[in-house]
Amino acid sequence: MATSPEYIEFVCDSVRTAFSGDVRHKKMFGEYMVYVNDKPLVLVCDDTAFVKMLPCLADLMADAPQSYPYSPEKYPGAKLHYILDVEDRELTGQVIRALEEVVPVPRPKKPKRQ
Repeated sequence: MATSPEYIEFVCDSVRTAFSGDVRHKKMFGEYMVYVNDKPLVLVCDDTAFVKMLPCLADLMADAPQSYPYSPEKYPGAKLHYILDVEDRELTGQVIRALEEVVPVPRPKKPKRQ
């Protein structure tokens, strides 16, 4: 089951409400990545919002459920993530602020040589 357009818009609206910054999403691997100030912070798969299990989130997300955004059987490199309750705007804001401080802006890809 893929993420619905309505759900990705709901996630982006929740992030915008909780954190003032540039919020956009991009379709990736059949699902979505939510970028805040050009930083990839929230992975949305199967109508579920995931954030990486980083040390800065350990206390905030201690009671949050955990799961794999992609099946480890199908994608052996899949890593366990926290599931973010985007309906909890206060928690969403705290998580986005914590991630925004530590996640770097991805480097642009170099053009391929021919």
